Amino acid sequence: MNVIEGYAPYGDYQTWYRITGDPGSGKPPLFVLHGGPGCTHDYVDSFKGLASGGRAVIHYDQVGNGRSTHLRDKGADFWTVEFFKKELDNLIDHLGVRDAYHVLGQSWGGMLGSEFAVTRPKGLVSLVIADSPASMELWLSEANRLREELPPRVQATLLKHEAAGTTDTKEYQDAVKVFNEKHVCRVVPMPDEVARTFAAIDEDPTVYHTMNGPSEFHVIGTLKTWSVIDRLHAIDVPVLLISGHYDEATRKTVQPYADNIPDVRWHIFEHSSHMPHVEETELCLKVVGDFLAEND
Repeated sequence: MNVIEGYAPYGDYQTWYRITGDPGSGKPPLFVLHGGPGCTHDYVDSFKGLASGGRAVIHYDQVGNGRSTHLRDKGADFWTVEFFKKELDNLIDHLGVRDAYHVLGQSWGGMLGSEFAVTRPKGLVSLVIADSPASMELWLSEANRLREELPPRVQATLLKHEAAGTTDTKEYQDAVKVFNEKHVCRVVPMPDEVARTFAAIDEDPTVYHTMNGPSEFHVIGTLKTWSVIDRLHAIDVPVLLISGHYDEATRKTVQPYADNIPDVRWHIFEHSSHMPHVEETELCLKVVGDFLAEND
């Protein structure tokens, strides 16, 4: 399968991207927006399987992450939703596909995708929101509920280190792993592509710690008050919601998308948590692929 890699200049920075498939196929390409904020494209790599039918699938590492420009000295005023929306716009124009394209965003990527879609950008054909909350208030409420279902010893460890500010210790990370194996990725041991993303966050946690916080459920970063709920009615393209039965993005966190987007459908993967594209890859690619084909 044809693969093209390159860099798109974004102001003073560089956005690394990879195109899998045929850019000249005539089908609108798919942009895949990774999560975090602060992850890399690696853990959503399986979506390149959607290129088998001829469609170009475009992965990229958001600035601050992976193979794109790292900016370890930048603070909270720099890492904003607007910065990453403009980066996506820049990449679309750099690749010359403004006339027609699909967007799929996973977790934070879906939050970013919804922020992008409410502006009704030129050329957007459809949107897939995968495992994403519609507000961080809902996310935190549900994360706390899921935490309360963990073994008491694990809960106590998490609370102890969060109170002491020692969330970088191995004991805290081991406790986080218990949560992750229930609600983030239920494939154990963790697949290589997922492990690469977690390793990349450990190597440079600047974006993740600034916008999110030290863990999936201890959100103390700049996104802690984020919400898109009151703007979802503005999305004017078909939207597919996907999530997992055991997802940390619980039904309650996803429900506002279903309630407020005019043209929307929702598929829940019964054997998955936060990564149906890893946990039920074949079925996930079929569901997403059918949706894209229907809306080409």
